[in-house]
Amino acid sequence: MKNYDLVVIGGGPAGLAAAAKAYDCGIENVLVVERDKKLGGILNQCIHNGFGLHRFKEELTGPEYAGRYEDEVKNRDIDVMLDTIVIDFSEDKTITLMNEENGMFQVKPKAVVLAMGCRERPRGALNIPGSRPSGVYSAGTAQKLVNLDGFMPGKKVVILGSGDIGLIMARRMTLEGAEVTCVAEIMPYSGGLKRNIVQCLDDFDIPLHFSTTISGIEGNERVEGVYLSKVDENMKVIPGTEEYIECDAILLSVGLIPENELTKDAHIKMDARTKGAEVSDRMMTSVDGVFAAGNVLHVHDLVDYVTEESELAGENAAAYIKDEFSPSGEEKIHLTPGNGVTYTVPQYISPKTMRDEVIIRFRVNNIYQKSRLVLEVDGKEVAQKRKIVFAPGEMEDLVLKKSDLGENSKNIEVRLESL
Repeated sequence: MKNYDLVVIGGGPAGLAAAAKAYDCGIENVLVVERDKKLGGILNQCIHNGFGLHRFKEELTGPEYAGRYEDEVKNRDIDVMLDTIVIDFSEDKTITLMNEENGMFQVKPKAVVLAMGCRERPRGALNIPGSRPSGVYSAGTAQKLVNLDGFMPGKKVVILGSGDIGLIMARRMTLEGAEVTCVAEIMPYSGGLKRNIVQCLDDFDIPLHFSTTISGIEGNERVEGVYLSKVDENMKVIPGTEEYIECDAILLSVGLIPENELTKDAHIKMDARTKGAEVSDRMMTSVDGVFAAGNVLHVHDLVDYVTEESELAGENAAAYIKDEFSPSGEEKIHLTPGNGVTYTVPQYISPKTMRDEVIIRFRVNNIYQKSRLVLEVDGKEVAQKRKIVFAPGEMEDLVLKKSDLGENSKNIEVRLESL
């Protein structure tokens, strides 16, 4: 088997962007590994528009956006292995792979970019009471059935969770002739983008019920209906608020989890808040030469930001292979998510090897009105952003400049303040 300088695990938008960027930075011996039969990842089933507004300044569908990066990879001499599963990934960067053509084999590159994306939280994680009939789907599974396979999951639908996929599927099912009775959200706010609430629910008169969950599922072989109940501030069902709604399908849009089984195999340090790896400002994990980007790191709302982050990972992987920065034993400044902020990516900065500017991405933990985000270094404000509304469904960012750090800087904090 050929020796590679860089292996990218995952052939979705993150992996493709990282591979193309690393190639452009002088690493021509690159392999992209994808377990599906074609490149593009989840974008292949996202046939709606709205992609590429930031990146290309035009509105593209998911397959169109993925196609642009597939072309980028095809136009360069980058090796691609489709239908190939990564069996194991060890701390010394040895990757055990398996496919039909080569059987089981190993590669040991100089650097690895993890770009495995994320998966949906299944029904089992929700502990919904009631029977277990057919007709309960995750929103992504329903999206694949409708858009790629040509099957309708049901005619009368209730959607649990207001994540972006759930909102988009509410519109999609309506356009295909189904009746979407309502979208129920256990939180007092939506987990999706504001534009999706407007375009997918408001425009089609689909009601969105906050602080509401499914408290029971009825049906023997097939779903016949659900009980919706209000919940209190502790997310506990309020007795007596049950409402029965007839339906033959339930779509679950209850969160995405970064796909990090391989990351854990390599004993890479994880962040309990993002469910992804901890990374430096160069997108490098706790294992030297292993980088991560995209939804495997933290769940993004826009693919444009996935691409931006992945190109940074590809560029830094190329710099690592060319020995342009030495990561071991560097001093680190950990970023502190302060008031109103859930997490930050990157989790820490290495001042000696940091670039002139670092984009810090994060989410707020609730709906905040008339507030401002503040980035402080050792108690001194270096960046800020004001908005009328901050919402958890939308990712925020602030830029940290190298010139903002002093020689002995110790604390970097991102927090929210009321105006």
